[in-house]
Amino acid sequence: MFNILSILAKYVFVFIIYTFIFLIIRMIYLDINSLSKLENYNGAYLKLLNRLENLPYKLNDSYSIGQEISLGRSNNNDIVLKDPYISKRHFRIVKDENEYFIEDLNSSNGTYVNGERIFDVKKLAYGDIIKVGNIEFMFINLE
Repeated sequence: MFNILSILAKYVFVFIIYTFIFLIIRMIYLDINSLSKLENYNGAYLKLLNRLENLPYKLNDSYSIGQEISLGRSNNNDIVLKDPYISKRHFRIVKDENEYFIEDLNSSNGTYVNGERIFDVKKLAYGDIIKVGNIEFMFINLE
């Protein structure tokens, strides 16, 4: 009886080890795959910092900005987030003379840049963290 339990425990342990290795390799693959998507961006973009699988709604890993981008719950926005903490038109980012500026659009819960709530237009710098509701983006500018 002890031999059967011992052999069964070995197989279970080996299965757990192989599953762990498979999950690590899968995470590495997904990380590399997301980096290759970012090579297509040659301007400014927003990089999602939250884990996609933890979000109850569909969201892309990154968003190219171009000349202007808006975020909110309404379908009229470029980035649509069905989050109850996000207003219908929450914020927008505008490019002006090769600089990017973020503007809160009188949202209820506010827009935060690097932990500080913004009430007016604010110039964005590479690496700024933009937080709306429970979502965080990093501003990346490759120009």
